[in-house]
Amino acid sequence: MPVSSKMQGTAKQKPSYSLSQNVAYMILLAWRQRRSVILLALTMAAVAILRSLTQLFIVPSILGAVEAKVSGAELTALILLFTGALMLLNAAWSYFSSCSQFGRIEVRLQIGFMIQNKALTMSYPNIEDQNVRKKMDKASMLVTSNSAATEAIWTTLMNLLKNIFEFIVYLSLLTMLNPLMIIAALVTTVVSFSVSNYLNGWGYRHRDEESEYSRRMNYLSERSRDYTLAKDVRIFGMQGWMEDVYNSTLGLYRSFAARGECVYILGNIIDVILAFMRNGIVFFFLIQAVLKGEMSAAQFVLYFSTVNVFTGGIGKIMTDLAALRKQSLDISAVREFLDCPETFKLEDGIPITPDLNIPYQIELQNVSFRYPEAEKNTISHINLTIRPGEKLAIVGLNGAGKTTLIKLICGFLDPTEGRVLLNNKDIKTLNRRDYYRLFSAVFQDFSVLDVTIAENIAQTDENINTERMKRCIDQAGLTEKIDGLPKGVETHIGKVFEDGINLSGGELQRLMLARALYKNAPVIVLDEPTSALDPIAESEIYNRYSELTDGRMAVFISHRLASTRFCDRIILIAEGSIEEEGTHDELIARNGHYAELFEIQSRYYREGGAGIETMEKGQ
Repeated sequence: MPVSSKMQGTAKQKPSYSLSQNVAYMILLAWRQRRSVILLALTMAAVAILRSLTQLFIVPSILGAVEAKVSGAELTALILLFTGALMLLNAAWSYFSSCSQFGRIEVRLQIGFMIQNKALTMSYPNIEDQNVRKKMDKASMLVTSNSAATEAIWTTLMNLLKNIFEFIVYLSLLTMLNPLMIIAALVTTVVSFSVSNYLNGWGYRHRDEESEYSRRMNYLSERSRDYTLAKDVRIFGMQGWMEDVYNSTLGLYRSFAARGECVYILGNIIDVILAFMRNGIVFFFLIQAVLKGEMSAAQFVLYFSTVNVFTGGIGKIMTDLAALRKQSLDISAVREFLDCPETFKLEDGIPITPDLNIPYQIELQNVSFRYPEAEKNTISHINLTIRPGEKLAIVGLNGAGKTTLIKLICGFLDPTEGRVLLNNKDIKTLNRRDYYRLFSAVFQDFSVLDVTIAENIAQTDENINTERMKRCIDQAGLTEKIDGLPKGVETHIGKVFEDGINLSGGELQRLMLARALYKNAPVIVLDEPTSALDPIAESEIYNRYSELTDGRMAVFISHRLASTRFCDRIILIAEGSIEEEGTHDELIARNGHYAELFEIQSRYYREGGAGIETMEKGQ
C-alpha cells in the first residue's frame, strides 16, 4: 500500500541516538527521578540468577543423594532446603517486582510530562511544522502504557543482565563436555533464533502500516462518540457512511493481521524443527557418555538441563538485545521530539516584565512572510506602527493575510524579511515567553476547556483572585447568568462532567471578555472571535472591549467593517499588503475598496442577505 511503503521508508531512517546513548539516557533520568528503579532492577536480576541456579541444581542434587544412598532424614532435609530456598526466592521476586512497578511508571510519566511540556512551550512555528507534529504524535504514543519502551526497557535490561551472567556460569559448567555437542547446540540455537526473530519481527517492520489502520479506526470511534456531531449524524444520515468507512478499514486490518499470522506460524514450525534437532544431538552425546560409564545419572540430568538452559540463554540474550534495540528506536523517537531545535529565544532572550504604566509601541519594518513551501508571500513589505494606547482595526477579505499579520504582531511567527520591534527592540532578541505576557488575545478558535468557569477565566486552578474575577465577570455582563447557576463559578463548562453546562455564543464571548480582563495585559488582540455572532451582538461585544480596555493598545480584526468603526485607525489588507489606511469616515470619504465593501455589507443588512454573496466569494 502507498501509505505503508511511505511510512516504512520513514522508519528506515537512521535514529539520532545509539543504543548505548539511549540506555545511558534512561539510567541517568531514572537516577535523577527515582533511583530505586535502578537498584530494584539490579536486585531482581540477582534474585532471578539465584532462582535459576537453584532450579538447575535441585533435581541433580536430589538424584545424586539417592545414588549415594543417604538416609531418609538427610534426603528430606535436602528437599526441604531446596524447596525453602525456592519459596524464599519466589517471594522475594514477587515483592521486588511489585515494588519496582511504581518507580518505573513514575519515570515513564515523567517522560510524558516532558513531552507535554515541550508541546505546550515550544516555538510556535514548530506547532505548524508537519514533521514536528509527527514526531510529537509518535513520542506521545510511546508513553501511554506499561508496555511502552519508556517503561518496558527496565525489564529488558534486567533480563539481559541475568541472562548474560547465567551464560557465563553455564558455559563454565560445560567446558568438560564434548565440544562438538556444544558447537552443534550453539549452531542450531543461533539459526533457530535468527530465522524466528526475523519472521516474528514482521509485525514490528510493518508497525507503521498497523498504526495507520489503528489510527483511522480509533479516529472514527472517537468521532462517533463526539456529542458535538450528534445532530449532523442524524440530519445528514452519516451513520451508514461512517460505518462503511470503519468496516473498510477494519477489512484492510484483518487482511494485514492474516498475513502476519501466516508468517508467525512459519516461524514457530521452523523453531520446533530446530529445537528437536538440538535436543536429539544433546541426547545422543550425553547417552553415549552414560553408556561408556563417563557420567552418572545425576550428572546426565545436570548437564542435559545445563545445555538446555545454556542454549535457551543464548536465545534469550539475542531476544533481549533485539528487544532492547527496538526499545532504543522508540526512546530515540521520544528524544528526537524533546530535542527539536527552538526557533525563538525563550529562556535565553532579553527578559521583559509587562507593565500597564509603560507606553508600548509595536512597529513592523518592511515585513514579509512566506509559509514553508509556499509559492508566494502571504504578507509583503508591510510597514506599520501601532502607537501606545491606539485602537487599530485590521480588515480585509478572507485570505488577505490578516491572521498572519496578527501572528507576526503577537510573535507567533518571525518575518522572513524585515523586523518586528517592541519599543525599538527586535522581538527576536527578547524572551519570547515574556513577550507573550504582553498580550491578552481572543482568537477565532478560542480555548474553552471542560473545567470550571473560574478556571476558564483565570486560566489556572491555583491562587485565583476571587475579587478580581468577580469584577471581570460583572464588567463582561455575566454576573446574572453565573449567579443563576447552582455552583456559580465552580460550574463546569461542557458535558464531560455531570454539572457541565453549554453556554450560548454570546455568553462564550462574554466569558472570553472576562478572561481578557482578568489577565490585565497591556495589549488586547481580537482575531475575529465573534464571527459566529450576528452583527448587532458582535458590535456590542467589540464596543464593550473598547470601553473596558480604554487606554491600552488594542488590535481588532473583523470581516464586518461596521463593527470596528469606533477604532482610531483602520487598515485594509489586500493580497498581503496595506491597500488603504485611515479612520472609518476617512476611508468612506475616499470612496475606495473599503467604501465598496462597506456598501455591499450595508446593502446586505438592509435587504436581508442579497448581495453579500459577492463579498463572500471574494473572501
